[in-house]
Amino acid sequence: MAETSSTPTSAKLPNNGKAANVKLVLLGESAVGKSSLVLRFVNREYSENREPTIGAAFLTQKCHLNDRTIKFEIWDTAGQERFHSLAPMYYRCAQAAVVVYDITKSATLEKAKSWVKELQRQANQDIVIALVGNKSDLAEEDEAERQVQTEDAKAYADESDLLFFETSAKSAQNVDSVFAAIAEKIPLEYILSNRNAAGRQSGSTRVELGQSSPQTSGSCAC
Repeated sequence: MAETSSTPTSAKLPNNGKAANVKLVLLGESAVGKSSLVLRFVNREYSENREPTIGAAFLTQKCHLNDRTIKFEIWDTAGQERFHSLAPMYYRCAQAAVVVYDITKSATLEKAKSWVKELQRQANQDIVIALVGNKSDLAEEDEAERQVQTEDAKAYADESDLLFFETSAKSAQNVDSVFAAIAEKIPLEYILSNRNAAGRQSGSTRVELGQSSPQTSGSCAC
């Protein structure tokens, strides 16, 4: 439904088959669907009733584009206010962020805007930020469910130099497109200088409260 706020371009990279590691953080109010989005992207699955994330969960996924391969190291943060103080630990040194709101709850967009301001003030100055309005399937079923109009959110994204999408973790609408657009907008110089950066796990791993269990997944069809 929604397109990115700009069309990213990139130079050609040497075709050496190596993936560039990119740290990405998901931020947003509780219950907007952050975990559902990332699990749809990584594991191609959707669960209707998910338990809230405690602290943060860590997953990885590769995204193949024409001229680059990105390995996303994804920190899916908890949305509850009591975990807000932990957020800088996860967005520090991040090259990308996905800030999620629920299109059926206008208050979640206001929270998303506060996250964007915090990132722009405290995170990496070159961070690529995508504003994502999730649960578009609910508006397709009943337009009366929508509280955030697409044009309003997109206007804000354009003003703030953000990528913008409306997504549905349930139907998978635009989920891959979000990560592909981020991968393409990551600065070329970062990719060239971080081919062998830290974070070399293969597949994906989910970590909560210090516990870890491996989950393997294929690469995304970006």
